[in-house]
Amino acid sequence: MVVSSDPVLVATLVGISATAGVDPLVLPDLDAARSSWGGASLVVVGGDVAHELPAAALAHRPGVLLVTLGAPTRAHFGAAAVAGVEALHVLPEAELLIRVRLSSARRSIGSPTVVITGARGGSGASTFAAALALTAARRSVGEVLLVDGDPAGGGLDLVMGLEAQPGLRWPDLASARGRASPEDLRAALPMVDGVSVLSWHRGAPVDVPVEAIDTVLRAGREGYPLVVLDAPRGSAGALEWLAAPFLATSPVTMLVLVVPAEVRAVAAARQQCLAMRDIDVRLVVRGPAPGGLTADLVADELDLPLLGWLPAEAAVAKAQERGEPPTRSGRGPLVALCRRALVELLPSADGQVVA
Repeated sequence: MVVSSDPVLVATLVGISATAGVDPLVLPDLDAARSSWGGASLVVVGGDVAHELPAAALAHRPGVLLVTLGAPTRAHFGAAAVAGVEALHVLPEAELLIRVRLSSARRSIGSPTVVITGARGGSGASTFAAALALTAARRSVGEVLLVDGDPAGGGLDLVMGLEAQPGLRWPDLASARGRASPEDLRAALPMVDGVSVLSWHRGAPVDVPVEAIDTVLRAGREGYPLVVLDAPRGSAGALEWLAAPFLATSPVTMLVLVVPAEVRAVAAARQQCLAMRDIDVRLVVRGPAPGGLTADLVADELDLPLLGWLPAEAAVAKAQERGEPPTRSGRGPLVALCRRALVELLPSADGQVVA
């Protein structure tokens, strides 16, 4: 629900909503919104009606955003505090973040998606994404779709030891439109140990339109019980994928941020966390720790829930140099961390957790 009588702000918010796959109820003031206040999955209050918030005495509820065009005033901050507003966003700077928040309000059906990104290049996010997908496939989740979201990342097929295997990559799917068959997608992708891998190639850059990405990943969400997305490092890359149309109705379980136990990596992660403050983010801290940083220290610094500590594991690095997927042995710290993460990330349909 959008509450505003400012035509420019309303038009802007309706446009952002459309890109997130949302058709909002638009009301001119808080009095008109009173009857729908508690039932809307998300309420966006325009800065032009913020002055009504204190006197309206509406019940405090989660999922209320205050959005302004241009810099907010002291009155905006005061009204937000009185009404228990979740966040105050400024347009146009916060457009992407608002689109992500709107998309998340619709995520209620379909297979869950776990999005994984790193604080910096070489953080180990791709290895963790691959290991999580492999562990889930082994732990009775069923076949898993592992998606490479970074065209400049070198290719997840390399991480999984599939670079020589036939099968479609993103550039082969650039012309996909409409609805694709989940069965055809599964048959077309290279697979190892129950994980289908949708990777980029290593040739000349190819532009894959968002419509093609949407078509392919909707089919993936329909055809697999779990999707693991390896997003580009940095908050902008992760947010772009979180705001993608195919995720608009997907229950994104959470975003996992992989942070090396290094001062510069933690500083980079802090900047990402500022941009992703309205998203459910969990933390994996990867060793070694040359300066003695512990996982708890990093979690406290970033104010994030800690999924676990991932020590350096020579066996994993050696396996990948040999062209083997990580965790094929089914043992070691990486496998143990993935099992713990799955217990937290993926409750099963009968109420039991995947373990």
